[in-house]
Amino acid sequence: MAAIARWCIRHRLVTVLLWALACVGVAAAAGTTGTAYSNNYEVPGTESGRAAELLAEGFPHQSGDGGTIVWHTNEGSVRDADVQQKMSGMLDSVAALHSVADVSGPYEPAGAAQISPDGRTAYASLTFEQGLGDVPDAHVQSVIDTAQAARSDGVQVELGGTAVGPMEAPSGHLAETVGVAVAALVLFLAFGSLAASLLPIATALVSVGTAYAGIALLSQVMTVADFAPMLGLLIGLGVGIDYALFIVTRHRKGLQSGLSVADAAREAVATTGRAVVFAGATVCIALLGMLILRLDFLNGVAIAASLTVVLTVAASVTLLPALLSFIGMRALNGRERRRLAERGPRPELPTGFAARWSAYVERHPKLLAVVAVAVMAVLALPTLSLHLGTSDQGNNPATSTTRKAYDLLAHGGPDQGGDGGFGPGVNGPLTLVSRLDTSAERLAVQRLPEALSGAEGVASVGPVTYNTGGDTAVVTVVPTSSPQSKATSELVDRLRDDLVPAAVDGTSLTVHIGGVTAGYDDFAAIIVDKLPLFVGVVISLGCLLLLVAFRSVGIPLKAAAMNVAAVASSFGVVVAIFQWGWGSELLGLGPGGPIEPFLPVIMVSVLFGLSMDYQVFLVSRMYEEWLETGDNRRAVRVGLAETSRVINSAAVIMISVFLAFVLSGDRVIAMFGIALAAAVALDAFVLRTLLVPALMHMLGRANWWLPGWLDRMLPKITVEPRSCEAPAVLQRRTSDDEQLVP
Repeated sequence: MAAIARWCIRHRLVTVLLWALACVGVAAAAGTTGTAYSNNYEVPGTESGRAAELLAEGFPHQSGDGGTIVWHTNEGSVRDADVQQKMSGMLDSVAALHSVADVSGPYEPAGAAQISPDGRTAYASLTFEQGLGDVPDAHVQSVIDTAQAARSDGVQVELGGTAVGPMEAPSGHLAETVGVAVAALVLFLAFGSLAASLLPIATALVSVGTAYAGIALLSQVMTVADFAPMLGLLIGLGVGIDYALFIVTRHRKGLQSGLSVADAAREAVATTGRAVVFAGATVCIALLGMLILRLDFLNGVAIAASLTVVLTVAASVTLLPALLSFIGMRALNGRERRRLAERGPRPELPTGFAARWSAYVERHPKLLAVVAVAVMAVLALPTLSLHLGTSDQGNNPATSTTRKAYDLLAHGGPDQGGDGGFGPGVNGPLTLVSRLDTSAERLAVQRLPEALSGAEGVASVGPVTYNTGGDTAVVTVVPTSSPQSKATSELVDRLRDDLVPAAVDGTSLTVHIGGVTAGYDDFAAIIVDKLPLFVGVVISLGCLLLLVAFRSVGIPLKAAAMNVAAVASSFGVVVAIFQWGWGSELLGLGPGGPIEPFLPVIMVSVLFGLSMDYQVFLVSRMYEEWLETGDNRRAVRVGLAETSRVINSAAVIMISVFLAFVLSGDRVIAMFGIALAAAVALDAFVLRTLLVPALMHMLGRANWWLPGWLDRMLPKITVEPRSCEAPAVLQRRTSDDEQLVP
């Protein structure tokens, strides 16, 4: 690490130019190739996946991405001549647009069911030529503009569907701007130096900008979800600024102890930079743990987020020392520079609240441990009611066109008091798809509509539809409940386990049940089945790293317990806000609904990695003191006193960045932001500065126990070696040593 820092400092201009060239080059390549993000949650081998495959094979013209155009009249009927003429013209115009494969309107002979019973709401289904996520944005926008041009004082026109939803994503960068601005303010308050406070921001922006463009290139070669760039941006800004903060803080300490600018920067990278690399490695290991699930959708997210972390770590140990050498002594504020010139170098001793808090924890470890456990347990309680499922467009903000279309279909217009429309199930019908090989199977499939009509949870059953070859049949079942409702998931289970098997009993017909809810349920079931293995692997790898680094059995076990506590409590906060709806409408995120099925896996990966960061920075200082003195009480007291301030500053920055992403208006990204912010807040202010030191005081020397045979087997790794301070400081260390903590 020291050699890397030395080269970057000696060739600082070359280092900066290389990073600038990399950022601009990758961004230019991404701009040339474009993006190919995909939100395809279908898993091959599942029943819903097989239904989708049969549908694509038998009805290729209906296999593209879809949308819905909904219109509602405040007075009269959608069948009125003027309304019908205007809407029919609009549908003809939409059908003639690029990428539109088919438009099925209510004024066609087979479209009578697309007009509500009261005659005031109607809809048309449109199918695009391209698959999910592949329709060009410009073509979707043309459909939206053409449809909404038919609006008038008496006719409301809205659009919904999977193709339209992504078009409502905010195009600005308000969330990132607010997060960076707050982080810059916190850094300035912590350092008192404008130059020092801007360097972590600049380092993070360069690395995250490179990663953001790199993820776009990655989407061309593998499946990457459309929220992966924002997730990478969220994680990268948080950890990137934090990692740079730790290194700049160590650099400033070196300057205050009398080291030259070059020596201070080199030592900061050689000491704290090693801890940054170690912490970044734990984050990447946790993220890449998603690969064991063997789901294409999550593989892309894991690699994209890991790429961002790798680049932020690389920038922290290469670009940052080069920038530090550029600003010289301005890393210290004016008062610190004057004090250094007048009084000479002195060690920076922890004083004030940090020292008093460390001493207080030492005196009351049992009481504080009980308080911390109680806080974490209460916040974790909502996790017990976690419901995984699809949060449909009924969870979108009330002002969005997709939410309005959803409500019109489900309940009619607001002037009808919720008594119009087609019922909530029309927003997510289930599809029963069968391959027909014999005449007996054709007879069996014809009995399905009658057998399923009137069943519990079934609002209506459409007629059997055959493809042109007659070898594939589709039956549409509209539930009485919305796509995200537990009742709809229960209906899927009844159809698969009881209703359909009973209807086709004694025949060779195989019926595959698909649709939005069925697909999400299958996806969630696979994740839940593999979650114990995933969590076990992530915890084991994290514990192994800590075992090697700190040569203790107790430290990794406590870290694992703390990480589980942080994950459970942060999920409790997410459930309360997004599932129970506590404040979600106030945040502009729509009403409460189920939690996305992929969220637990991604959040466990990210939260385990971030939790390990603070564990590494806190315990590495304690471990250093333990090796020097063999006094556990002193090691915990000094470690907490010397690291709590920088950990708390880093936590405030991360929390600010993560919470700012709530402003993105994207429900999934907001979930990530709030979950990460809650986890970091609890981890930094409850676990690392309260529960962990309290437990370490209670356990005493047992914290550092390691069997001799295991000690001989483990490789020797030093996370953060002792710094080589200036001679003037070394002369004073003996006399000042007892002043470290009151």
